[in-house]
Amino acid sequence: MTDMFASTPVAPLAEALRPQQLDQVIGQSHLLGEGKPLRLAFASGKPHSMILWGPPGVGKTTLARLTANAFGCEFIALSAVFSGVKDIRAAMEQAEQNLALGKHTILFVDEIHRFNKSQQDALLPYAESGLVTFIGATTENPSFEVNSALLSRAQVYVLQSLSDAELAQLVARAQADVLSHLQFDPAAIDTLIGYADGDARRLLNLLEQTGNAAAATGRSEITPEFIQNALTLNARRFDKGGDNFYDQISALHKSVRGSNPDAALYWLCRMLDGGADAKYLSRRIVRMAWEDIGIADPRAIQLANDAASTYERLGSPEGELALGQAVIYLAVAAKSNAGYNAFNQAMAFIKQDKSREVPVHLRNAPTKLMKELGYGHAYRYAHDEPEAYAAGENYFPEGIPAPNWYRPVARGLEIKIADKLLHLRSLDAAAKRNPGK
Repeated sequence: MTDMFASTPVAPLAEALRPQQLDQVIGQSHLLGEGKPLRLAFASGKPHSMILWGPPGVGKTTLARLTANAFGCEFIALSAVFSGVKDIRAAMEQAEQNLALGKHTILFVDEIHRFNKSQQDALLPYAESGLVTFIGATTENPSFEVNSALLSRAQVYVLQSLSDAELAQLVARAQADVLSHLQFDPAAIDTLIGYADGDARRLLNLLEQTGNAAAATGRSEITPEFIQNALTLNARRFDKGGDNFYDQISALHKSVRGSNPDAALYWLCRMLDGGADAKYLSRRIVRMAWEDIGIADPRAIQLANDAASTYERLGSPEGELALGQAVIYLAVAAKSNAGYNAFNQAMAFIKQDKSREVPVHLRNAPTKLMKELGYGHAYRYAHDEPEAYAAGENYFPEGIPAPNWYRPVARGLEIKIADKLLHLRSLDAAAKRNPGK
């Protein structure tokens, strides 16, 4: 292969090592292994429309190109970032010309989630007519970002980040084909793989930068120290608005709910390290306190609010410590979703119920007329009753039986709350048995 550091222009390393046949693809064994879906699709002899969903650098574009090669089709690629309906029409005209020459066309749309509804709709008639076989690539969940009509006409394949072992295979291939003049310390390879974070394209770019830096300094031995000094090593892959972001938020929340402080810290620090908005994280932490701990430990709610306020005052990185300690406390606190469930059940009931009148004895009576109409009549002032509780009193509109929405759990403060409510219910029962007392 041509030396990538020669004076004549050469393809980037990622392009130079792009697989030319299916067996050269590294990773995605769940799709490309023997008897697996994409392997069977290639063996069928007939292309079909598909959507390739996965993080950056896992081979979506490569698989689309290999599909065209495998079936002898012309390949037209569009980027949803730069293309519009006009470009789609131009591509269809080219597809018709290809068909006239006896060639079928595969239309590849990268970042299909960037197309709006009308642009996606413009693809439908051509995919339905069979003029083109449509292949879309997306880093976002197609269930949310791709029109249902287009989604129903395409098979969705989920691609995964490459494992460290798979990335190591890619390094070995780069060394054998292009970088044979360099000697990599095993720890240097581990460093590059760590910063690649499952992204093959990022790994190849890092290898290319390493080669350029080595050529500029006239060295052939690559150590971790050389990589740290010579390269600009970005933070881990982190999508601040996509599925990866919400998946990690979900993992953080569930780690807190699952009472695992170490896992909660792991996900919080992963997101902070990746550039997540710490103010957003602080709001989510407050929400976790109300949703999963609630009245079982009211201190958790106060501490979560204090952590959010502390971050507002100190900013990053000093204020991040407060968020870390908050998730630790929330993780180890007693858990209860009783209040959360009660609120949701009450809201659901109100949405489907009719508008009921306030009972007359609960109405305020600030005027003489209201008093003459009976407003507030027979209302029992709880503080004047034994135990400051008006046993047997009804506070619901007429016709609503006691719904029992709030059911305290046997954890934390709610143990005592449950005992108190049980006692009050016994007083209600006694009042009903002896209404005159």
